[in-house]
Amino acid sequence: MTHPTSAPTGAPAARPGVLPGDPGPDETAIERLVATALDEDLGPAPGRDVTSQSTIAPTTTGTADMVARADGVVAGLVVVPVVLRQVAERLGLTPATFVVRVPDGTRVTRGDVLAELTGPVQLLLVAERTLLNLASRASGVATHTRRWADALDGSGARVLDTRKTTPGLRALEKYAVRCGGGTNKRMGLYDVAMVKDNHVAAAGSVTAAIEAVRARFPDVAIQVEADTRDQALEAVAAGADFLLLDNMPTPVLADVVAAVRAVAPSTELEATGNLTLDRACEVAGTGVDYLSVGGLTHSSPILDLALDLQA
Repeated sequence: MTHPTSAPTGAPAARPGVLPGDPGPDETAIERLVATALDEDLGPAPGRDVTSQSTIAPTTTGTADMVARADGVVAGLVVVPVVLRQVAERLGLTPATFVVRVPDGTRVTRGDVLAELTGPVQLLLVAERTLLNLASRASGVATHTRRWADALDGSGARVLDTRKTTPGLRALEKYAVRCGGGTNKRMGLYDVAMVKDNHVAAAGSVTAAIEAVRARFPDVAIQVEADTRDQALEAVAAGADFLLLDNMPTPVLADVVAAVRAVAPSTELEATGNLTLDRACEVAGTGVDYLSVGGLTHSSPILDLALDLQA
């Protein structure tokens, strides 16, 4: 059965800065993301930086430290070499080197040096804002996720992300969730079926919706959003693999979990809707497997990072 999973384990880090044991975000998606971000900053390809290209000779070299300006969890260092390479290619500059001091997924404190970049100063300054924007965003998601993972530690439940991601940043943001100790659910509409209230209304019933998905896409796992005990039991009876128990008060949630476990002990259960860190342990105590938190990706503040040229 396909179900929410954390990062694959056992594989060595293949790219600089990547979370150990994780393949990192999809490489094609990151290449596309960086290209779009550079288009925004440099204008139409190959683009230009009218300040740096006017004041700094392309042969002048230097080293810059990537530094944390606040405590948090690092993510997104894996995008830095992609930014450096694409800028060098666009502007015809000598490539820069990138040395990671702490990998993605590491807790850091204010002032910690995360990485060292050496190459043409013009290249470092042209790349600065794009690489910081992406790494700061990813590190903010990882930092927020770590708070949830810590709150649930020892409970048996894990925190899940959702599809409420920033357009264009899904691969990076979901990777950042993994860096923070969270778990990815489905990546999109294509890999797992998610039967929600509007699908039930269109199909006529929970059972009819599940049967329609099974008939059209027999190889995908089916998740069903349930608002009531009756809906949850109907869904498992119809063969749902995974239930989203939506906006249920804690006593009701506990009752539904017990009822489902009695008839379908292997069905995975997720609490969703109006979850807060203050309630995390209470909700986990109902016996759910997961808590899904859209705020991991739609409401995380950035982690402030900077690029400081060495004297």
